[in-house]
Amino acid sequence: MSKKKIATVWLDGCSGCHMSFLDMDERLLALAGAADLVYSPLVDAKEFPPDVDVTLVEGAVSSEEDLRKINMIRERTKILVSLGDCAVTANVPGMRNPFGTKAVYDRAYRENVTFDPGVPDQVVPALLPTSRPVHEFVKVDIYIPGCPPSADNIYYAVTELLEGRTPDLTLKTRFGS
Repeated sequence: MSKKKIATVWLDGCSGCHMSFLDMDERLLALAGAADLVYSPLVDAKEFPPDVDVTLVEGAVSSEEDLRKINMIRERTKILVSLGDCAVTANVPGMRNPFGTKAVYDRAYRENVTFDPGVPDQVVPALLPTSRPVHEFVKVDIYIPGCPPSADNIYYAVTELLEGRTPDLTLKTRFGS
């Protein structure tokens, strides 16, 4: 029997969820026995592959690049997991929403620079009007809240999914207590 394929993706977030993923420590070896990590900022894969069994998505959808990426990932993933509060609620990236993109660009690229002020038109992806949680753009199958979620909750959810079960996180998160 072939191993399951798992991926992790980082949209607009701080990487704290990926740090919690790494905090599984030796349990990562158990996951490696059950699944191949086929795409992640933690590995060198450049292209998101087709037919991924489980994808953990960290971060909100905040840019045109994020939107393109999440739509493609959803098409290629059987089970999509919103990992952490930014993916679940837009959390910190959503704090820019009341200000609008012009004010955000001005603050970042005009007011706080001493050399060559101006909004870049290359490399930096264009912002969407607001930063939104993943489920507002694509179907999400499982939510793992937390800022960041604990390594224990991530491990529990991923191992349950790899075994074909739906994880019940209600008693494992602050929302369930």
